[in-house]
Amino acid sequence: MVARAPRKRMYRTMQGRMVDIEKLRSANESVPAVGNMNVNARGDIVGPGGSIATPKEAIISKYYEAPKGVVDDTPTKAKITPAPKTEPKKTVKSMTPIAKAKPVAEKKVEPAPKTVTKTVSAFKPETENKSSKGIDAALDGID
Repeated sequence: MVARAPRKRMYRTMQGRMVDIEKLRSANESVPAVGNMNVNARGDIVGPGGSIATPKEAIISKYYEAPKGVVDDTPTKAKITPAPKTEPKKTVKSMTPIAKAKPVAEKKVEPAPKTVTKTVSAFKPETENKSSKGIDAALDGID
């Protein structure tokens, strides 16, 4: 059995042109990326003048040297220092007694009498004949 060559990923654009993305990526690896991270398209940290300050391999190896989330087997004692003792400040002032106030007589308030007002709507005229229904009731308000 003969191993096949890996198939190139070709993409068709909206205008019908064929584009090889892998070839485009490899041709532009050293071009600085757009943004404020100071990296090139490959991931290297770029220094002043476009020179590579830290290669991508060094960044990745530094990241994986001490992975996050690793727990130590030996517990560490938390060093607890007692807070310095301070005397509380006295904020209570001496008070002088006040003479008792005279009780106020309660006033009874009677509620105002309710008045009923009748509202007549312009859209629904009031009719004297309550027995009219249908079209007759609708035509009663029209002159």
